[in-house]
Amino acid sequence: MRTILVADDNEGQRRLIARALQAKGHVVREAVDGTAALVALSDADFDLVITDVKMPGVTGIELLQSLRRQENATPVIVMTAYGSIESAVEAMKLGASDYLTKPLSLEELAIRVERLFNEESVVEENRYLREAARGATGLLGKSASMGLVRDLISRVAGSDATVLITGESGTGKELVARALHDASARAKGPLVAINCAAIPETLLESELFGHERGAFTGAVRRVRGRFEVAHKGTLFLDEIGEVPLMMQVKLLRAVQEKTFERVGGEQPISIDVRIIAATNRELARAVAEGKFREDLYYRLRVIEVALPPLRERREDIMLLANHFAESFARKFGRAVEGFEPAAAAALEAYAWPGNVRELLHAVERAVVMGADQVIRAPDLPAEVRMGTGLRGVGGPLARGVGAAGLGAGAATGGGGVRGVAEVERALEDDMKARLIAALEEARGNKARAAEILGMKRSTYYFNLKKYGLL
Repeated sequence: MRTILVADDNEGQRRLIARALQAKGHVVREAVDGTAALVALSDADFDLVITDVKMPGVTGIELLQSLRRQENATPVIVMTAYGSIESAVEAMKLGASDYLTKPLSLEELAIRVERLFNEESVVEENRYLREAARGATGLLGKSASMGLVRDLISRVAGSDATVLITGESGTGKELVARALHDASARAKGPLVAINCAAIPETLLESELFGHERGAFTGAVRRVRGRFEVAHKGTLFLDEIGEVPLMMQVKLLRAVQEKTFERVGGEQPISIDVRIIAATNRELARAVAEGKFREDLYYRLRVIEVALPPLRERREDIMLLANHFAESFARKFGRAVEGFEPAAAAALEAYAWPGNVRELLHAVERAVVMGADQVIRAPDLPAEVRMGTGLRGVGGPLARGVGAAGLGAGAATGGGGVRGVAEVERALEDDMKARLIAALEEARGNKARAAEILGMKRSTYYFNLKKYGLL
């Protein structure tokens, strides 16, 4: 449903146009002439303006000129009498989107309007894709849930309210923090991030608040903590649910009063900082279990941005996958032009326990491993092809593409049992490679490696032992 303004001094024609557009589900507002149209445009936003060229007072051409002087990019369709084609040409030069000649065909008008809106949707999608390529790629999505997330970000970014971002690993919590910071008045200040799960408990206080020289063995100089470094900017406390209870007391004071002391110091330090926290844990349950302070929970959760898992917004999977493929193709100098149907079906059927981050790595692997211009199902990781996930979530793929994969293995291997064994070995080899690659990316930090893969730390350690890597 779109909102359309129709400006025409001929009441009969104006009413006919309005009724025809309303029958297509659009909301229509009428203006008796160009002056009334300018007033209407100053009061409200419209998705389209349809205007006659010849009107008393402000003409359709003058209406169009006024809009463009105000940098108002609302699409305009002009209506001109047959034989006055020069008026239509002038309007198109001034930025009109289309023109119609009189006598009007209401059927043709409806077709032109729908075509224009379809083109506008493509332009808007391309604009968003370009913006996403420069910034928060993980926030791409045409799903209603991601639309709500982006809307919430736009509404709260301008305030200094504390924000708690919740969602599974890999859903893009850090991207939301970046988007909130970049759209705020603090954008010129620093965005300082700390992963609370990756810092040993004995060092966390020093990392957050800094320390004075001589505060402990090895403290040979004064060091500023993350709170102090983030002064006049934003502090992003990732995995806040992993902060030990003893530290939560000190953290509450710093968040609430914007005051703290360095380790080994006695002088209170005041800072001007916005706090954004994130967690993949259910903090409400942690509060009920006595593992997280209730007062800190509510202090952090002034605004909550809840990110949906990728499996709950499947209409976004191919939008993201195609964007990642295009990006990696440029990076690696490959001529990749999308996904074959079987590969797309595999991507859309998989559970994505690691969410957008897992999809990103899967597409990167496919671009690197693929030998054709299109990404094929065999280029994807084994668990994606087979429709299995680390959380044991199956899907149609396990019975469809996965079954076909087993059949192919049996045909080439000479028997179904051998085909299954080959698939299992391939899955094991792929898992080992993923475990090792994550550990290398995390520079040996196992907690960080688990996060990269979207696993719990206990699951990551279990797999390291299972595959003889620990």
